[in-house]
Amino acid sequence: MSDSLVVCVVDPELKEKLRKFHFRKEKDNAAIIMTVDKDQQMVVLENEFQNISPEELKMELPERQPRFAVYSYKCMHADGRVSHPWCFIFSSPVGCEPEHQMTYTGSKNRLGQTTELTKVFEIRTTDDLTEAWLKQKVSFFH
Repeated sequence: MSDSLVVCVVDPELKEKLRKFHFRKEKDNAAIIMTVDKDQQMVVLENEFQNISPEELKMELPERQPRFAVYSYKCMHADGRVSHPWCFIFSSPVGCEPEHQMTYTGSKNRLGQTTELTKVFEIRTTDDLTEAWLKQKVSFFH
């Protein structure tokens, strides 16, 4: 089984886009959605969004295919503080093709290392991605 696990490299252009995204000056929510190009065995940019809510991001993720998303989230805390956590979300829906699922799972760690993200969250259904869920997840880090 492990012989068939494909760990994809990260597209150099995507690496640069993620680096710039990390240091962006805007204070709104933003997202980069990434997919695996099976032919090149590479994680590549699928789409990027500015001023996107968690609910809107949920609508952009396929319900039956895995995806990676990096999300810069404007988080309002109960004490009035505002933070902008940078979250790595692995959408791994139930019912995906096993081979496709293994490729994404095998590539998740490499992508996480490349982006140097510490807030890594996995969802098994796109319905899980809500503002309440995200606030609960990022509150663990504060």
